[in-house]
Amino acid sequence: MAEIVQQRIEDRIPELEQLERVGLFTRKEVKAMVKKVSALEYKLHRRIISKEDFITYIQYEINVLELIKKRRSRIGYTFKREEIEFTIIHRINHVFRRATAKWKDDVQLWLSHIVFCKKWNTTTQLSKVFSSMLAIHPDKPAFWIMAAKWEMEDRTSSESARLLFLRALRFHPDNQKLYQEYFRMELMHAEKLRKEQKALEQAKMDLGEYEFSEEIMKAELARVIYKDAIQKIKGADFLLSFLAIAQLFDFTKEMQEEILLDLQSLHADDPLTWDFMAKRELEVESLPSSEHESKQTKALEVGRREERCCAVYEEAVTAVPTEAMWLRYVTFCYERFKRKSNNEELKQKRREKALAVFQRAHESSLLAESLYKQWLQVLLAVGLMDTAAEVAIAAARRFSQSLDTWQSCLQVLVSVRSHDVPTLFEEALAHIKPKESLPLWILRVEWTEKTQSLEDTEAFFQKGLLSLVPAISVAMKEQYLDWCYRTGGVKKAKKVFTSLQENRPFSLAFFQKMIQIEKEQETCKMQNLREYYERALREFGSEEDNLWLDYIKEELNHPQGKPENCGKIHWRAMRVLQGERVERFITKYTLAQTGHL
Repeated sequence: MAEIVQQRIEDRIPELEQLERVGLFTRKEVKAMVKKVSALEYKLHRRIISKEDFITYIQYEINVLELIKKRRSRIGYTFKREEIEFTIIHRINHVFRRATAKWKDDVQLWLSHIVFCKKWNTTTQLSKVFSSMLAIHPDKPAFWIMAAKWEMEDRTSSESARLLFLRALRFHPDNQKLYQEYFRMELMHAEKLRKEQKALEQAKMDLGEYEFSEEIMKAELARVIYKDAIQKIKGADFLLSFLAIAQLFDFTKEMQEEILLDLQSLHADDPLTWDFMAKRELEVESLPSSEHESKQTKALEVGRREERCCAVYEEAVTAVPTEAMWLRYVTFCYERFKRKSNNEELKQKRREKALAVFQRAHESSLLAESLYKQWLQVLLAVGLMDTAAEVAIAAARRFSQSLDTWQSCLQVLVSVRSHDVPTLFEEALAHIKPKESLPLWILRVEWTEKTQSLEDTEAFFQKGLLSLVPAISVAMKEQYLDWCYRTGGVKKAKKVFTSLQENRPFSLAFFQKMIQIEKEQETCKMQNLREYYERALREFGSEEDNLWLDYIKEELNHPQGKPENCGKIHWRAMRVLQGERVERFITKYTLAQTGHL
């Protein structure tokens, strides 16, 4: 191993001599480089090598390259690149090759090598890297696309890019991204040829026997790719992706029309097709617009376009009467309703259309669950409170197993002060699984506190405290303690705390709330705080390191506190806490003692 390392160092001598001779590095720096490189080389030639050693070596060499680049710029010296930089780049590529040969599956290593080659413009080496990488990772379409793009954009070799895409499609015949990028590449190539032909014609140059291929310039190859793709991969969204690409090029009008015809013939029953065709009407102008037309005229034109869209949607829900189709129609109307406009007539039309479409979809029993919330928002926004209450009840009963729907509907009923709220709450709790019903309990508590008598509220809390679902029981304890303090003062809160402090399960917030209540009193007693902290530590002392710290701070800062107790509390905490919590506690305790926490 020593002989190999020595040989490597000797191979560097001409390069190091040049660095010193031309003034890019001093003799001292060269000696430091030799020492550092020797250590790195020894690591690469050990019996057991690690990937980190290779990465460290490569990074060091790249840092040297960057430093040389900066110093050349500073002193204005541009010669001897072949003897200096080229040698280092060659060495880095060699180390990269060794690393990727050893760790073939490390994708990041391959990508790092590609990035390096691109940055330092080693075209020949990069071509070899792509070939090796694709031979080992033919199962990754992104690598094929990367290689083909490099051939097309950096090497301007459309033929090589085409061959790569064809090879990739043999491995991945059903990959959408490959077809899309291949299609884009052929259109880019056609556009490039068209620009070249135009430039030559303008220059009136004689091309001799050379002729531009009319078929390629008309994007016939791209058309072949598109046709092959839609035969192998079905779906309106995939077909539309080709249209989006074709629209980026101004010479593809015929192809765009062909794609639209295919869309309507092959996917006539797909809601996405109708949705796309309807929204196209927004882009079609009824009359040529002028720059000085009034806001009123523009609003009328927008209204006409939206009417044409809705006409297409009406045809769609007749031809394809499904929930998915109504979802598209309703979503379009809702989005137009939300758009801001200063024209009252246009706003009124959008409002009426949105409400009408929501209602028709609901009557057809084809309104998706997610859209009822939007419908309720529209109804509340336009002030139709009674209708909103009716819709909320209908939605809740239609999707009686959905917690989200019950929440949204009950919130609406509460906001409009419906008389059906108590009945609907009971109905909701009867339909929703007890383990999932906590949000309904919390909503019911909020409503009960605001609208019901103290006796009714007390009765509801008692019902919640007896729940067999731990999450509900715990939450009700917290809410009940807070409500008792707000309605009955500190005496009632203490009485409730005493009655519940042995009634497990608890949350830490329950004890923290009682501590906070005590601290809000004018005569805050440390004796009471100790009782609450001790009770909390019995339940959560092994998990909550911050609780111990808060207890210590209370003894230090409270007028009735005993700082001499802090040592005992610290000792107890060290015995109870475990693992990472001990380390966190020690760190925070030390910071607190030094005044940094």
